[in-house]
This record gives sequence, structure tokens and C-alpha cells, in this order.
Amino acid sequence: MAERRNKAKTSRKTTSVGTLSKRWSQRVTQESDALDLKQGVFKLTSAKKIAASLKRSAEQSSRRKAGAYRSALSMLTFYINRAGKTLLKTQRARLERAKVALKHQFGRE
Repeated sequence: MAERRNKAKTSRKTTSVGTLSKRWSQRVTQESDALDLKQGVFKLTSAKKIAASLKRSAEQSSRRKAGAYRSALSMLTFYINRAGKTLLKTQRARLERAKVALKHQFGRE
């Protein structure tokens, strides 16, 4: 059993754990089956623009498994959670405001 684990470890690219997790979450946001996101959507300067872009992506997606609102909110929450402590306070506040704006745009007050 130990030999099997060692083989699996050697077949992976030898990089730090942080790099692997960054690549994983980055790949999810870029290649998600639920949404085709506009590049840099989470870096936009306005919470309303972020929400509008997520809404547009969710409504245009034919691959999502849940409703448009749920898919958009899930992607936004995923990004906030994966960024963790590295997310600036101003950026986190903007993304939290984008959640509220998303609710308003979908008419879910």
C-alpha cells in the first residue's frame, strides 16, 4: 500500500501545496461547468458590475445544473471562500456588496 502512495506522489508535478491549491481553484473559476465567467469579473470596481456580469453569465449558461441565481451566488461565494485571508478587506467588502446586488437583480429581497 505504501508503494502505491509513493507512486501516486511521484506522478504529480513536484510543486508546493499552495501552488497546487491555487491552480485548482483558479481552474474551477475559469473552466467551471456551471458558468463561463468574463475574465477578471471579480476584480471589477463596482459591486453592481460584478453582480450584473455574474447574472449575465448564469443566464446564458446552458450547462448549469441549478437555477441562474443559485449558480451565480455559488460562484461568488466560492471565490470569496477560496481567496480566504489573502483577499483585501476592501475587495471582500465589495464582493459581499455584490452578493446583495445579485439578490436585488434577481428580485430576491
